[in-house]
Amino acid sequence: MSRDSHKPVAAVFCMPEDGHFMLLRPVIAGLVRSGFAVHVFTHRRFGAEIERVGGRLEDLFTSHPLERADADSRPIPCRYVSFAGFYAEEILADLRRLRPALIVYETFAVIGRLAATQLGIPGINVSPNHNLNPAKALPLLAADPRVKISPACHRAVEILRERYRLADASPFSYISGLSPDLNLICEPPAFLSEEERPAFEPLAFFGCLPWIGEFGEKSRKAVSPYFGDDPGRRRVYACFGTVIWRYYAKEALAALRAVSDYVAGRPDAVALLGLSGAPIEPPVIRELEKPNVRVTGYVDQWSVLAEADVFVSHHGINSTHEAIFHRVPMLSYPFFGDQPLLAEKCRRFGVAVPLAGSLRGPVGVEDLRRAMAALFENGESLQARLEEARNRELEVMARRDSVLRRILELVAVRQGAR
Repeated sequence: MSRDSHKPVAAVFCMPEDGHFMLLRPVIAGLVRSGFAVHVFTHRRFGAEIERVGGRLEDLFTSHPLERADADSRPIPCRYVSFAGFYAEEILADLRRLRPALIVYETFAVIGRLAATQLGIPGINVSPNHNLNPAKALPLLAADPRVKISPACHRAVEILRERYRLADASPFSYISGLSPDLNLICEPPAFLSEEERPAFEPLAFFGCLPWIGEFGEKSRKAVSPYFGDDPGRRRVYACFGTVIWRYYAKEALAALRAVSDYVAGRPDAVALLGLSGAPIEPPVIRELEKPNVRVTGYVDQWSVLAEADVFVSHHGINSTHEAIFHRVPMLSYPFFGDQPLLAEKCRRFGVAVPLAGSLRGPVGVEDLRRAMAALFENGESLQARLEEARNRELEVMARRDSVLRRILELVAVRQGAR
C-alpha cells in the first residue's frame, strides 16, 4: 500500500507557464505540510521542483498536447480555454480514479475550475496576477489588437457552456475563473485595497515567495558570481520575464539596449541583462554586451537579486516580490496586463521609479540617468521603504498556516455535507 494511501488527495492544475508554477509552488508545499497527497497536473519540466516539495507530478501535456487542442489562438492563454473543452472528459476520468477531496488551480488553468464544478468538490483558485479584476480586464481584452480566436477555441467555448454548464465561458475564461470557495492572492494585503477586494471574495492572502524555512539569508560577497569582483560598482540587473517576448520583443530589446548603453558609459556600474530564454540572435546579443555589461539566457533570479543594487523590471508578480524581499529598488518598465498596476503600486510604496513616460514608451540613456537619480536621491528613505515592504512579505508568509487551516475546514465541511 502506498504511504500516501490514507491521505486526502489534492489535485493541483497549472498551465505550462513558468511564472504561474512559481506562484503555485509554495501552495503545493503548504498542502503537503497540511497532510494532503498532492498530485500536480502540469508540464513535466516542473517535475523536479514538485518532487522537492513533496508533491507528485502528473504529466498533463505529454498525454494531452496543447497544440492538438489549439495551436492558433492569441493571446496564447486563449488556448488554455480550448484545452479545457477538448480534453475535459479524459481528464475528468483520471480525476475520478484519483478521487480528490480538493482541486487547486491557477486562474489560467480553466480545466481546474471545470473539474471542481463537475466533481462537486472545493475548488481553490490561485491568482497569478496583481489585481486582475475580470470585470475590468475582459472589456480591455476584447479590444486587444493581439486577439485572434481560432475556430477550435470557439468550439471549446460552446462545449464549456452547453455540456459543462459554465455559463460565463468565453475565449478569455483564463482570467475569469474566480472561485466561489476561496481565492488565494499571491501578495501581501497592502497590495489590494479595501475597495479592490470585493471582486475577489472570498479571498485569503498567501504571498508568492518560498516558505521561510526553504531559503537562508544570502550574504553579499565581494566576489559576485553574477556581477564580478568589484564591490564598489553599482550592480544593475535587467530582466523582463518570459511572457513579454511572445508579443513585445522589439520593445523589450530597445529597453535593454538603453540599459546597456547607460551602464557602458558608467565606470562605476556593472550590469547583467537576463533574456529568460528568449530566442535572440547572436548578433543582437553581441550588440548588447559591453565590457561591463553581461548578457545571459537564464539566471537564478533569486540569487541575482541577492547581489543586485537595482532591478530594471517589467513588474511580473514573482519578480516584484522577489526584489522586495531582497530589498532591491526597481526601475519600472511594464508591458501589459497587470504589470502597469503593480508598477504604480510599487511607486506609491516608494520602492520603484518609472523608467518611461508611457506604456512601452521609448527609453534612452537620459531616461536611465534621470530614473536612477530619482531612485537613489534619498537613500535612507528608500531603504526604509524597502524594509517596510519586505516586512509585509514576511508577515503574509507567517500567516500561511491559518490559510491552510481554512482550506482544511472547507474540505471537511464539504465532505460532511455529502
